[in-house]
Amino acid sequence: MDETITLAHGNGGRKMRALIERVFAAQLGNPDTQADAAPISLPPGEIVVTTDGFTVQPVKFPGGNIGSLAVHGTVNDLAVSGATPLYITLAAFIEEGFSTALLEELVASLGAASREAGVRVVAGDTKVLPRGQGGGVYFALTGIGVRAPGCQLGIGRVRAGDKILVSGPVGDHGIAVMLAREEFGLRGDVRSDAACVLKLTQALLPLPGLRFMRDATRGGLATVAHEIALGAGLGLTLEEEAIPVREGTQIVCAMLGYDPLYLACEGRVVAVLAAEDAEAALAAWRALAQGELAAVIGEVQAAPGKVNLRTRIGGARILPELEDDALPRIC
Repeated sequence: MDETITLAHGNGGRKMRALIERVFAAQLGNPDTQADAAPISLPPGEIVVTTDGFTVQPVKFPGGNIGSLAVHGTVNDLAVSGATPLYITLAAFIEEGFSTALLEELVASLGAASREAGVRVVAGDTKVLPRGQGGGVYFALTGIGVRAPGCQLGIGRVRAGDKILVSGPVGDHGIAVMLAREEFGLRGDVRSDAACVLKLTQALLPLPGLRFMRDATRGGLATVAHEIALGAGLGLTLEEEAIPVREGTQIVCAMLGYDPLYLACEGRVVAVLAAEDAEAALAAWRALAQGELAAVIGEVQAAPGKVNLRTRIGGARILPELEDDALPRIC
Protein backbone atom coordinates (compact mmCIF):
# COMPACT_ATOMS: atom_id res chain seq x y z
CA MET A 1 0.00 0.00 0.00
CA ASP A 2 1.36 3.44 -0.93
CA GLU A 3 2.26 5.83 1.91
CA THR A 4 -0.07 8.47 0.47
CA ILE A 5 -3.29 8.43 -1.51
CA THR A 6 -2.84 8.78 -5.27
CA LEU A 7 -5.36 9.35 -8.03
CA ALA A 8 -4.97 5.66 -8.90
CA HIS A 9 -6.70 4.84 -5.62
CA GLY A 10 -9.89 6.23 -7.14
CA ASN A 11 -9.74 4.76 -10.64
CA GLY A 12 -11.68 1.57 -9.96
CA GLY A 13 -8.69 -0.73 -10.41
CA ARG A 14 -6.32 -2.76 -8.25
CA LYS A 15 -5.20 0.09 -5.99
CA MET A 16 -8.75 1.19 -5.31
CA ARG A 17 -9.73 -2.39 -4.45
CA ALA A 18 -6.74 -2.69 -2.10
CA LEU A 19 -7.61 0.61 -0.39
CA ILE A 20 -11.22 -0.42 0.18
CA GLU A 21 -10.33 -3.86 1.47
CA ARG A 22 -7.41 -2.83 3.72
CA VAL A 23 -8.71 0.44 5.10
CA PHE A 24 -12.50 0.45 4.88
CA ALA A 25 -13.71 -3.16 4.89
CA ALA A 26 -11.13 -4.24 7.47
CA GLN A 27 -11.86 -1.39 9.90
CA LEU A 28 -15.64 -1.28 9.44
CA GLY A 29 -16.27 -5.03 9.67
CA ASN A 30 -18.04 -5.29 6.34
CA PRO A 31 -16.50 -8.03 4.18
CA ASP A 32 -18.83 -7.57 1.17
CA THR A 33 -17.21 -4.89 -1.00
CA GLN A 34 -18.59 -6.12 -4.33
CA ALA A 35 -22.33 -5.47 -3.99
CA ASP A 36 -23.86 -2.31 -5.42
CA ALA A 37 -26.50 -2.15 -2.67
CA ALA A 38 -26.90 -3.66 0.78
CA PRO A 39 -30.08 -5.30 2.11
CA ILE A 40 -31.11 -4.25 5.61
CA SER A 41 -33.75 -5.45 8.04
CA LEU A 42 -35.78 -3.00 10.11
CA PRO A 43 -37.91 -3.67 13.19
CA PRO A 44 -41.49 -2.36 13.39
CA GLY A 45 -41.84 1.38 13.79
CA GLU A 46 -41.40 4.63 11.92
CA ILE A 47 -38.28 4.77 9.74
CA VAL A 48 -36.16 7.88 10.34
CA VAL A 49 -33.38 8.98 7.96
CA THR A 50 -30.73 11.69 8.22
CA THR A 51 -27.71 12.71 6.17
CA ASP A 52 -24.76 14.94 6.98
CA GLY A 53 -21.30 15.94 5.75
CA PHE A 54 -18.21 16.38 7.92
CA THR A 55 -15.14 18.54 7.43
CA VAL A 56 -12.86 19.67 10.22
CA GLN A 57 -9.34 21.08 10.43
CA PRO A 58 -7.29 19.61 11.92
CA VAL A 59 -8.76 16.16 11.33
CA LYS A 60 -7.60 15.13 14.84
CA PHE A 61 -8.38 17.14 17.97
CA PRO A 62 -8.43 16.50 21.73
CA GLY A 63 -11.32 14.15 22.38
CA GLY A 64 -11.83 12.84 18.87
CA ASN A 65 -11.23 13.08 15.14
CA ILE A 66 -13.23 13.44 11.96
CA GLY A 67 -13.99 9.69 11.92
CA SER A 68 -15.61 9.48 15.33
CA LEU A 69 -17.15 12.93 14.86
CA ALA A 70 -18.92 11.79 11.68
CA VAL A 71 -20.55 8.87 13.45
CA HIS A 72 -21.54 10.90 16.50
CA GLY A 73 -23.02 13.69 14.39
CA THR A 74 -25.08 11.26 12.34
CA VAL A 75 -26.41 9.01 15.10
CA ASN A 76 -27.13 12.00 17.35
CA ASP A 77 -29.48 13.48 14.76
CA LEU A 78 -31.42 10.21 14.85
CA ALA A 79 -31.31 9.97 18.64
CA VAL A 80 -32.74 13.45 19.30
CA SER A 81 -35.57 12.60 16.90
CA GLY A 82 -36.55 9.78 19.25
CA ALA A 83 -35.13 7.03 17.04
CA THR A 84 -32.78 4.14 17.71
CA PRO A 85 -29.91 4.38 15.17
CA LEU A 86 -29.34 1.11 13.29
CA TYR A 87 -27.41 1.65 10.05
CA ILE A 88 -25.13 4.19 8.42
CA THR A 89 -23.64 4.59 4.96
CA LEU A 90 -20.32 6.30 4.32
CA ALA A 91 -18.93 8.32 1.41
CA ALA A 92 -15.26 9.31 1.74
CA PHE A 93 -13.74 12.12 -0.32
CA ILE A 94 -9.95 11.87 -0.05
CA GLU A 95 -7.45 14.36 -1.41
CA GLU A 96 -4.49 13.11 -3.42
CA GLY A 97 -1.41 13.08 -1.17
CA PHE A 98 -3.30 12.34 2.05
CA SER A 99 -1.48 9.95 4.39
CA THR A 100 -2.70 6.37 4.02
CA ALA A 101 -1.76 5.60 7.63
CA LEU A 102 -3.73 8.59 8.90
CA LEU A 103 -6.72 7.60 6.76
CA GLU A 104 -6.60 4.12 8.26
CA GLU A 105 -6.51 5.63 11.77
CA LEU A 106 -9.54 7.83 11.04
CA VAL A 107 -11.56 4.99 9.54
CA ALA A 108 -10.65 2.77 12.50
CA SER A 109 -11.99 5.48 14.81
CA LEU A 110 -15.15 5.70 12.70
CA GLY A 111 -15.60 1.95 12.99
CA ALA A 112 -15.06 1.96 16.76
CA ALA A 113 -17.55 4.80 17.23
CA SER A 114 -20.16 3.02 15.11
CA ARG A 115 -19.81 -0.18 17.12
CA GLU A 116 -20.07 1.77 20.37
CA ALA A 117 -23.27 3.42 19.10
CA GLY A 118 -24.71 0.06 18.02
CA VAL A 119 -24.89 0.88 14.31
CA ARG A 120 -23.57 -0.98 11.26
CA VAL A 121 -21.86 0.61 8.29
CA VAL A 122 -23.67 -1.19 5.49
CA ALA A 123 -22.64 0.68 2.33
CA GLY A 124 -20.04 3.14 1.18
CA ASP A 125 -18.10 4.83 -1.59
CA THR A 126 -14.69 6.43 -2.02
CA LYS A 127 -13.64 9.27 -4.28
CA VAL A 128 -10.14 10.69 -4.71
CA LEU A 129 -9.86 14.41 -5.44
CA PRO A 130 -6.85 15.91 -7.26
CA ARG A 131 -4.30 17.60 -5.03
CA GLY A 132 -5.44 21.11 -4.08
CA GLN A 133 -9.14 20.38 -4.67
CA GLY A 134 -9.96 19.10 -1.19
CA GLY A 135 -9.19 19.57 2.48
CA GLY A 136 -7.46 16.27 3.18
CA VAL A 137 -10.49 14.09 3.81
CA TYR A 138 -14.25 14.68 4.01
CA PHE A 139 -16.87 12.17 5.14
CA ALA A 140 -20.55 12.15 4.20
CA LEU A 141 -22.86 9.82 6.14
CA THR A 142 -26.49 8.79 5.95
CA GLY A 143 -28.09 7.31 9.04
CA ILE A 144 -31.17 5.11 9.29
CA GLY A 145 -33.07 4.42 12.49
CA VAL A 146 -36.48 3.40 13.79
CA ARG A 147 -38.62 5.08 16.39
CA ALA A 148 -41.61 3.74 18.22
CA PRO A 149 -45.06 4.38 16.74
CA GLY A 150 -46.67 7.36 18.40
CA CYS A 151 -43.39 9.02 19.38
CA GLN A 152 -44.20 12.66 18.71
CA LEU A 153 -41.44 15.17 19.17
CA GLY A 154 -41.30 18.54 17.49
CA ILE A 155 -40.98 22.28 17.91
CA GLY A 156 -44.71 22.58 17.27
CA ARG A 157 -45.40 20.83 20.59
CA VAL A 158 -43.52 23.44 22.66
CA ARG A 159 -45.76 25.48 24.99
CA ALA A 160 -45.33 28.56 27.15
CA GLY A 161 -44.19 27.57 30.62
CA ASP A 162 -42.11 24.62 29.39
CA LYS A 163 -38.62 24.22 30.84
CA ILE A 164 -35.38 24.10 28.83
CA LEU A 165 -32.60 21.69 29.82
CA VAL A 166 -29.07 21.07 28.55
CA SER A 167 -27.28 17.79 29.21
CA GLY A 168 -23.85 19.23 30.04
CA PRO A 169 -21.29 22.04 29.59
CA VAL A 170 -21.44 23.92 26.30
CA GLY A 171 -18.76 25.18 23.91
CA ASP A 172 -16.10 22.51 24.55
CA HIS A 173 -15.97 21.18 20.99
CA GLY A 174 -15.48 24.57 19.38
CA ILE A 175 -12.69 25.52 21.78
CA ALA A 176 -10.97 22.11 21.53
CA VAL A 177 -10.80 22.37 17.73
CA MET A 178 -9.59 25.97 17.87
CA LEU A 179 -6.81 25.10 20.33
CA ALA A 180 -5.77 22.14 18.16
CA ARG A 181 -5.15 24.57 15.30
CA GLU A 182 -2.68 26.56 17.45
CA GLU A 183 -3.63 29.69 15.53
CA PHE A 184 -3.39 31.99 18.54
CA GLY A 185 -0.37 30.42 20.22
CA LEU A 186 -2.62 29.06 22.97
CA ARG A 187 -2.56 25.65 24.56
CA GLY A 188 -5.04 24.11 26.94
CA ASP A 189 -6.59 20.90 28.20
CA VAL A 190 -10.10 21.44 26.83
CA ARG A 191 -11.41 18.28 25.17
CA SER A 192 -14.23 18.01 22.68
CA ASP A 193 -17.53 16.77 24.09
CA ALA A 194 -18.07 14.69 20.93
CA ALA A 195 -19.99 11.55 21.89
CA CYS A 196 -23.09 9.49 21.11
CA VAL A 197 -26.09 10.94 22.98
CA LEU A 198 -28.37 7.92 22.61
CA LYS A 199 -28.40 7.09 26.32
CA LEU A 200 -29.35 10.70 27.10
CA THR A 201 -32.25 10.76 24.66
CA GLN A 202 -33.55 7.32 25.62
CA ALA A 203 -33.60 8.38 29.27
CA LEU A 204 -36.17 11.09 28.45
CA LEU A 205 -38.42 9.22 26.01
CA PRO A 206 -40.64 7.67 28.73
CA LEU A 207 -41.57 11.12 30.08
CA PRO A 208 -45.02 12.21 28.83
CA GLY A 209 -44.05 15.90 28.96
CA LEU A 210 -41.10 15.59 26.59
CA ARG A 211 -41.74 18.07 23.77
CA PHE A 212 -38.54 18.44 21.73
CA MET A 213 -34.85 17.53 21.61
CA ARG A 214 -31.98 18.89 19.55
CA ASP A 215 -28.21 18.36 19.59
CA ALA A 216 -26.43 21.71 19.80
CA THR A 217 -23.88 21.59 16.98
CA ARG A 218 -22.99 24.51 14.70
CA GLY A 219 -24.07 27.76 16.28
CA GLY A 220 -24.27 26.17 19.72
CA LEU A 221 -26.91 26.57 22.41
CA ALA A 222 -27.94 30.07 21.30
CA THR A 223 -28.77 28.85 17.80
CA VAL A 224 -30.92 26.00 19.14
CA ALA A 225 -32.73 28.54 21.32
CA HIS A 226 -33.51 30.66 18.25
CA GLU A 227 -34.70 27.60 16.32
CA ILE A 228 -37.14 26.84 19.14
CA ALA A 229 -38.34 30.44 19.39
CA LEU A 230 -38.88 30.80 15.64
CA GLY A 231 -40.41 27.35 15.19
CA ALA A 232 -42.80 27.63 18.13
CA GLY A 233 -43.60 31.33 17.72
CA LEU A 234 -42.74 31.85 21.39
CA GLY A 235 -40.05 33.55 23.44
CA LEU A 236 -37.30 32.00 25.54
CA THR A 237 -35.55 33.20 28.65
CA LEU A 238 -32.23 31.56 29.49
CA GLU A 239 -30.52 31.88 32.87
CA GLU A 240 -26.82 32.64 32.43
CA GLU A 241 -26.00 31.48 35.95
CA ALA A 242 -27.57 28.08 35.27
CA ILE A 243 -25.84 27.33 31.94
CA PRO A 244 -22.87 24.98 32.54
CA VAL A 245 -19.57 26.10 30.99
CA ARG A 246 -16.26 24.49 31.90
CA GLU A 247 -13.64 26.78 33.40
CA GLY A 248 -11.09 26.11 30.65
CA THR A 249 -13.60 26.92 27.92
CA GLN A 250 -14.70 30.07 29.75
CA ILE A 251 -11.10 31.27 30.14
CA VAL A 252 -10.29 30.86 26.44
CA CYS A 253 -13.55 32.58 25.47
CA ALA A 254 -12.75 35.51 27.76
CA MET A 255 -9.25 35.86 26.28
CA LEU A 256 -10.40 35.78 22.65
CA GLY A 257 -13.82 37.41 22.91
CA TYR A 258 -15.90 34.35 22.09
CA ASP A 259 -19.29 33.62 23.59
CA PRO A 260 -19.55 29.94 24.62
CA LEU A 261 -23.30 30.00 23.96
CA TYR A 262 -22.57 30.23 20.21
CA LEU A 263 -19.81 27.61 20.07
CA ALA A 264 -20.42 24.12 18.74
CA CYS A 265 -21.05 21.09 20.90
CA GLU A 266 -20.99 17.53 19.56
CA GLY A 267 -22.31 15.56 22.51
CA ARG A 268 -24.90 17.78 24.18
CA VAL A 269 -28.69 17.62 24.04
CA VAL A 270 -31.04 20.54 24.50
CA ALA A 271 -34.49 19.36 25.58
CA VAL A 272 -37.82 21.09 26.17
CA LEU A 273 -40.23 19.50 28.65
CA ALA A 274 -43.45 20.37 30.39
CA ALA A 275 -42.65 22.01 33.71
CA GLU A 276 -43.99 19.08 35.72
CA ASP A 277 -41.49 16.67 34.11
CA ALA A 278 -38.40 18.90 34.23
CA GLU A 279 -37.07 17.62 37.55
CA ALA A 280 -37.60 13.99 36.54
CA ALA A 281 -35.70 14.65 33.31
CA LEU A 282 -32.87 16.33 35.20
CA ALA A 283 -32.62 13.40 37.60
CA ALA A 284 -32.59 10.91 34.71
CA TRP A 285 -29.75 12.76 33.01
CA ARG A 286 -27.71 13.25 36.16
CA ALA A 287 -27.90 9.52 36.83
CA LEU A 288 -25.78 9.05 33.69
CA ALA A 289 -22.05 9.83 33.58
CA GLN A 290 -22.61 11.83 30.39
CA GLY A 291 -25.30 13.96 32.04
CA GLU A 292 -23.91 14.50 35.53
CA LEU A 293 -23.59 18.27 34.89
CA ALA A 294 -27.01 18.63 33.24
CA ALA A 295 -29.06 21.68 34.22
CA VAL A 296 -32.41 23.38 33.81
CA ILE A 297 -31.36 26.57 32.04
CA GLY A 298 -34.51 28.46 31.11
CA GLU A 299 -38.19 28.66 30.31
CA VAL A 300 -40.43 29.19 27.30
CA GLN A 301 -42.36 32.47 27.40
CA ALA A 302 -45.67 33.43 25.83
CA ALA A 303 -44.23 36.59 24.25
CA PRO A 304 -43.14 35.61 20.73
CA GLY A 305 -39.87 35.76 18.91
CA LYS A 306 -37.17 36.85 21.38
CA VAL A 307 -34.40 34.91 23.10
CA ASN A 308 -33.46 36.68 26.32
CA LEU A 309 -30.58 35.99 28.67
CA ARG A 310 -30.93 36.86 32.34
CA THR A 311 -27.38 37.71 33.36
CA ARG A 312 -25.50 36.71 36.48
CA ILE A 313 -25.85 40.21 37.92
CA GLY A 314 -29.62 40.22 37.48
CA GLY A 315 -29.87 42.20 34.25
CA ALA A 316 -31.26 41.02 30.94
CA ARG A 317 -30.11 41.18 27.33
CA ILE A 318 -31.35 39.86 24.04
CA LEU A 319 -29.31 37.04 22.52
CA PRO A 320 -29.11 37.88 18.81
CA GLU A 321 -29.30 35.25 16.12
CA LEU A 322 -25.90 34.12 14.84
CA GLU A 323 -24.84 35.85 11.63
CA ASP A 324 -21.04 35.65 11.37
CA ASP A 325 -18.98 32.52 11.93
CA ALA A 326 -17.63 32.44 15.45
CA LEU A 327 -14.89 30.11 14.21
CA PRO A 328 -13.89 28.56 10.90
CA ARG A 329 -15.74 25.36 10.09
CA ILE A 330 -15.58 22.87 12.95
CA CYS A 331 -17.89 20.06 11.90
